[in-house]
Amino acid sequence: MDAGTEELRDAHDVLSEWYAEKLTGVLESMPVERAMLDLFAELTLAVGTEVADVGCGTGRLLPYLAGRGLSPRGVDLSPRMVEVARRDNPGFDYAVAELRELPFTDASLAGVVCWFSLIFLAPDARVPAFAELARVVKPGGYLVAAFKHGDGARHRNAPGSVVASLGIDFDRYWLSAREMEDRFAAAGFTLVFEGRTPPEGSDPPYGYMLVRRTASGR
Repeated sequence: MDAGTEELRDAHDVLSEWYAEKLTGVLESMPVERAMLDLFAELTLAVGTEVADVGCGTGRLLPYLAGRGLSPRGVDLSPRMVEVARRDNPGFDYAVAELRELPFTDASLAGVVCWFSLIFLAPDARVPAFAELARVVKPGGYLVAAFKHGDGARHRNAPGSVVASLGIDFDRYWLSAREMEDRFAAAGFTLVFEGRTPPEGSDPPYGYMLVRRTASGR
């Protein structure tokens, strides 16, 4: 594991309880996010029910996905996040794993959710990460991603931010929809839907993308 990934893992171990407190119930107040997950679920059910939330954090999306007929599993880089997920959202399978080495066999999943988990990929990690996502999704299966829309620049935590006050830091990259689509296409996905909405009082805007694994697997 490289130094940047270790930093990200250790930081999210520290953030786990903060996430558990601040993000509980947030989905109920975000109709666009629910609509994206609903669309993903409806389309994915035509392929199968087995899906994974890659970068699941506290597991907050798994009950929602299960409520739409899917059988979700959670994967996260942070061992402490997985502990919190098992505590706060029990009844699901969770695993500690890195995005470039997912614990799933080839073409074993009908779909994958990447909810703000791709924003941590450094430039040299993107090709293997997107290829790994393509490896585990069945041809015809779906992937839905939420991300922060930007120009791809590297960001660190601003002085005085909540994260900085906890004494941690880590890299984030806010990619454009064009780069996201291009990387998915190179990995073997085709675009189904793309949208962007700036959360009230927040910058940068959030991006949402739904893609489908090509039937040829390429």
